This record gives sequence, structure tokens and C-alpha cells, in this order.
Amino acid sequence: MLNWDDLRLFLAASRDRSFVAAGRRMRIDQTTVARRMSALEETVGSRLFHRSPRGIALTEAGTALVANAEKIEAEVMAAGARLEEREGEITGTVRLATPEAFGTFLVAPNAAGLHARHPDLQLELVPESRVVSLSSREADLAVALNRPPRGRLVAWKLTDYRLGLYGAADYLASHPAIADLNSARAHPFVWYIDEMIDIPELRYFDQIVAGSATVFRSSSIAAQHEAVASGLGLGILHAFAADVDPRLNRVLSKSVQVTRSYWLVVHKDQQRLPRVRAVIDFLTDLVARNRRRF
Repeated sequence: MLNWDDLRLFLAASRDRSFVAAGRRMRIDQTTVARRMSALEETVGSRLFHRSPRGIALTEAGTALVANAEKIEAEVMAAGARLEEREGEITGTVRLATPEAFGTFLVAPNAAGLHARHPDLQLELVPESRVVSLSSREADLAVALNRPPRGRLVAWKLTDYRLGLYGAADYLASHPAIADLNSARAHPFVWYIDEMIDIPELRYFDQIVAGSATVFRSSSIAAQHEAVASGLGLGILHAFAADVDPRLNRVLSKSVQVTRSYWLVVHKDQQRLPRVRAVIDFLTDLVARNRRRF
């Protein structure tokens, strides 16, 4: 007989392509993962993984078992959702992946409101500027910068947002005035580390100030924001964060504006879970209340 706990572990290993990562996700050690996967292979009578020093890969039998295990997973989740609805309480954990600025400047400062509304709900926030796979269960819910391909994901636009050119008030007061883009290019800039930009929507520097010298680079937009606010140079920052920071002034607002979009993405199997719905409602309300900032 197949054991659901072993199938859950099997799905984690298949998605992470690593026994180490699967163990970390399931909070057990690598040796236990390997032992239980060997036992599962004996139970089904087929080899499920190709093992190598570089990691693991699914065999043909393993790929077939993933399809069946995901159906079982969906049924277990649906049963849990029905029980949650019957109990009428919002409990459990929801992992939310967002772009760094959205998570750092919007979600985190308003998380107390979600907690007050649902005290037994724990939010795990992953604010990173990288693509997170909901299909691999890296998160339950995601705010993305583009609409994902059609499949088992459901997505809708939360809002458009703007980025602009900013400098610290003290910096701008002590340096030559910026009248146009040509004069702006003479200033030092703060920007991303180019080779660490994984999302195409974040590549807009050369469209605006191509050829400008950078004095500081970071993979973190929050770090860039703080560097600009400290007077290090100019930077292209999120208007919803920079406009409410008294340390910053916007420059060339009419000629420098980048518009991007935030999309809310959820796996079809999870969109009706009460705890996931609670976070969706929280995000929708959060964006609506801050509409003018975007």
C-alpha cells in the first residue's frame, strides 16, 4: 500500500530535484529522505529517480507517479478546504512570494492588519526579485511582474505601478541642477547587478539613462532605495515607496517614467482554500487602499 506521507515526500523531491532540498522543505534529514524514497521504489516495484552527484532526475516511472500523486494531493487539499469551511476558522500557513519592493514596502508594513483579522493565520513572506514556481510548491501564492503561461495557474492583474528617477534632497541641493536626461547622465547612479537580474521586466536602465556611470549596485531594490536616500547618487525607484519617503525628491517626472504591472497568481488546486482566499482578500484590499500611490 502506498503511504501518503511518502508520496508527499516524493513530490517534494521531484519538484526540488534534490533530496537535500526536499528534506529541508519537509524538515527531515537527507538520509531519511533517501531511505524513504528507496522504500517507495521497492513498494511500487520501479526505479523512480536517476541519482547522480549533480542531483536527482525522474525516471519514466517517476514521471508517471508524479501525475497520480498530484491528483491525490489535490484531493487532500480539497478535503482540507471543505473542513476549514465547515469549521469557519482561518488557520494554517500561507507562503506568499512577491517582488522585493511589493513585499518590503507594502505587505510587511500592513501585515499587522492581516494578523488582527485572522490571528491563527501565519503569513510567510518571500520578497525576492526572482521567479518562484507555484507548480513546484515553492509558494502558495505569488505576486508576479508578468502573467504566467496558461496551465494549472490562475492569474489576474492587481495593478499597474510606476517607477521614476529620484535623488536625496540633500544630494540634489548640493549638485548641479538636472534639467534633462543629458544632465542626469552626468550624475552617478545606483542600479541592479545586471547579471543577477532574472526577470526581463526589471531591465529598464539602458532605456532611460544608457551610458551613465554607476557608483553602487545591488540585487536588492530596498538597498538601492536606501543608498539613493543616503545621498549616494540617483536611482530609478518605485514611486509608491519613494514618493512617501521625505528624504527623496523626484527628478524629471514628466520625461522619466516606467510602468510595470503586478499580477496575482495562484495554483488552481489552492485558490479555494480559505487561508489562501484570506490572503488574496488582504492583498486585493491592500492594493485598493493604496491605489493612488501606484
